[in-house]
Amino acid sequence: MSVTVSMHFVNELFRGVPKSEAAREAYLVRAGIPPFLLAAPHGRVTVEQFATLYRLLVNDRDDETPGFFARPLRGGTLKLLCLSVLEAPTLKVALHRYTLFFRIVLDDFGYEHGVEDGLARVALVEHRPPAGSRILIHELMLKLFHGIASWMIARKIPPLKMECAYDQPAHSSDYRYFYPGRVSFGQPQTAMYFDAALLEQPIRQTKQHLGAFLRRAPADWFYVSFADRLVSHRVREHLSRHLASSSSVRDVASALHMSARTLARRLADEGTHYQAVKDEFRRDFAIQALTRSERPLPAIADALGFQDLACFSRAFKAWTGNSPAAYRRAPQPMA
Repeated sequence: MSVTVSMHFVNELFRGVPKSEAAREAYLVRAGIPPFLLAAPHGRVTVEQFATLYRLLVNDRDDETPGFFARPLRGGTLKLLCLSVLEAPTLKVALHRYTLFFRIVLDDFGYEHGVEDGLARVALVEHRPPAGSRILIHELMLKLFHGIASWMIARKIPPLKMECAYDQPAHSSDYRYFYPGRVSFGQPQTAMYFDAALLEQPIRQTKQHLGAFLRRAPADWFYVSFADRLVSHRVREHLSRHLASSSSVRDVASALHMSARTLARRLADEGTHYQAVKDEFRRDFAIQALTRSERPLPAIADALGFQDLACFSRAFKAWTGNSPAAYRRAPQPMA
């Protein structure tokens, strides 16, 4: 079950693309996103909807970073980037080629890397202010590196620490699913840290695997579950399989082989608590069902463990600021 993301990602994506309100709404309809969400402060979209919108803007503007920088990255840039790193023997060499690639193709933005206290550090470098939304660009360009690096060595790279060169945004709760690890804001530079031993991992992908990776971008690297490392992700995975029959905190704790008290402590260490994780899962399940299926509202409410449709509607409005019916009227993506 996919997570959903804040409308921040949609609204800020449009900031680099000067368009009229009517043109923006047309893009949303093509991506299957209800246009009313543009003005919904707590609105959410699925990762798939965001990825569809991103690809539409990329294709229409012939810019794989739509409006982000002074110089557009024309169609095929990401493919060339991946081809340039696939022949590297290790992730360390690939990372050097990755940073060199952006030094060549962009004047106003780049990456730098190094090793500090046993941690590999990859940081964003701004040579001049970006043309698009600065926070969104930092979020997506760091996730781009993380996604490509993880794909190249065919294993998830757990970010151990992330530093953000901006104040904590309102949607920062989403970071638990994008940047698992300790996150700090207001830092001099945006950077990600991971185990330096991973730099010696060999590149395991080939050109034959590249097409499938590019077709799924950016959805595959936007969100990656770390259920093997994070308790909050393990809770979500359990709820995705057993929500109807086993969703009390004691049931979940038992399934994860720990006491309810230990579960609470482990979740607190990750900056959350059980009810918050459960509500985030139920919210995302509901949005996915409402926008990607014809499942009746009472059936969705029942699957999520609500006594009746009225209880579900109240909870959904508290989560998103809008009714389930409003999301159900969402347009379907156009081919």
